[in-house]
Amino acid sequence: MTWIETDRLRLRSLAQKDADIMYDYRNNETCARYQRGQTRDREGIEALVARHQDDVLSAEAPCMLAAARKDTDEMVGEIVVMPSKGTLSLGYTFSYRHHRKGYALEALTALLAWLHARWPDREFICFTEPENEPSMALLKKLGFQDRGYIPSKASRVFGKWTTPSTEEEIARAVREGKG
Repeated sequence: MTWIETDRLRLRSLAQKDADIMYDYRNNETCARYQRGQTRDREGIEALVARHQDDVLSAEAPCMLAAARKDTDEMVGEIVVMPSKGTLSLGYTFSYRHHRKGYALEALTALLAWLHARWPDREFICFTEPENEPSMALLKKLGFQDRGYIPSKASRVFGKWTTPSTEEEIARAVREGKG
């Protein structure tokens, strides 16, 4: 199912045909070096796709989407939406074959607008490896604010549409990690 279309992309449900592409980029050092805990073996990726091919994009349950070119339907990356207690966390990996083409910015801009229009009361949080400068630059382009490094998560946290209480909670986690 296609959830969102942009000029060049479709954000759609995963399909079995995506497994080969996921296997390729999840096992390429350019993409894999910043990913923790991602399934990389072929059987695991095929099972992951099978588990998520019927996901529904909502603020109620986790969902994994494929970002695919409109002209060829080739998957260029994946996005995960993880809801929790009034917050939507996003994770993403885009194939090294499609870096520096603006696909991640295009896909995430459309997804953020779609999610925020439907659930304007939700806060958006993203975590990234502190060395992942391209991802941090992307999040800043998307309007996320760098809230600091949280040692317990070994990640930098970025927020958008966050409330003062959430910002204080993040600041406390950052401070506690420095003590």
